[in-house]
Amino acid sequence: MANVNRQSGIKKPAQPAGLKNLNKKQKALLDDILTPVVAMVILLIVWEILSAIGGNRLPGPIKVVTEARDLILYPFFNRGGTDVGLGLQVLASLQRVAIGYSIAAVVGISLGIIVGLNERVRKGLDPVFNILRTVPPLAWVPIALAALQQSQPAALFVIFITAVWPILINTAVGVRQIPQDYNNVAQVLQLSRQEYFFKILFPSALPYIFTGLRIAIGLAWLAIIAAEIVMTGVTGIGFFIWNSYQNGQVSEIIVALVYIGLVGWGLDVFMVWVQGKILPYSKPQ
Repeated sequence: MANVNRQSGIKKPAQPAGLKNLNKKQKALLDDILTPVVAMVILLIVWEILSAIGGNRLPGPIKVVTEARDLILYPFFNRGGTDVGLGLQVLASLQRVAIGYSIAAVVGISLGIIVGLNERVRKGLDPVFNILRTVPPLAWVPIALAALQQSQPAALFVIFITAVWPILINTAVGVRQIPQDYNNVAQVLQLSRQEYFFKILFPSALPYIFTGLRIAIGLAWLAIIAAEIVMTGVTGIGFFIWNSYQNGQVSEIIVALVYIGLVGWGLDVFMVWVQGKILPYSKPQ
């Protein structure tokens, strides 16, 4: 209904509902952007104040930006050898993570299905899995080096052994959670093993599998530091941090940690996007 101006008696057109909704969406978007920005600014100010307190050897954000200016402005420089920008360091690490994570996904899903289908196998292997999955990534480094004798395979093994457990466990849980009604239908229709796998088992367990994959990609990225400590004279974010620590370059370490956090966040967002495309009905948290 149009609004009436009491003084002039002229009717003012009512504001369209769509415009109101648009304004609300814009305000919500602005709030989503401004709130974390303000929080980040406050944290940086607190960090700068704490760094100025006597006895604190960690540099503040201003000093970090000043000392690591080239790393921030030129992430893809390449001067040869290990003297490359953080962008190239991250790409080298992501390549290793992709290999180790892919192997973990194949092994974890395969073993998870076997464990989920066979109760005796589950009872036999469950204690072993629960013991091995609690071992920290750094603890696997000397074992991997002793067994494999080479840095690259040892690093990939550390990534694999860290990422495989959430995939395996979640896949097994998903298989065990298949409704009995589905199994009854499969028996009535006399589905073959292949048809049962592709039409009932795998689709039913897929949400659980994606949960494991999402957890595993974060763990694989967390393990990259431990994995690349064993590798000398190579590019990679883990080796870069270790080398910077040995050279006393704390500002460079802080910048590298920011890179690690941003990439880890990006990997999680990517997995959520993939899950939304394959399982549009699910709502990952």
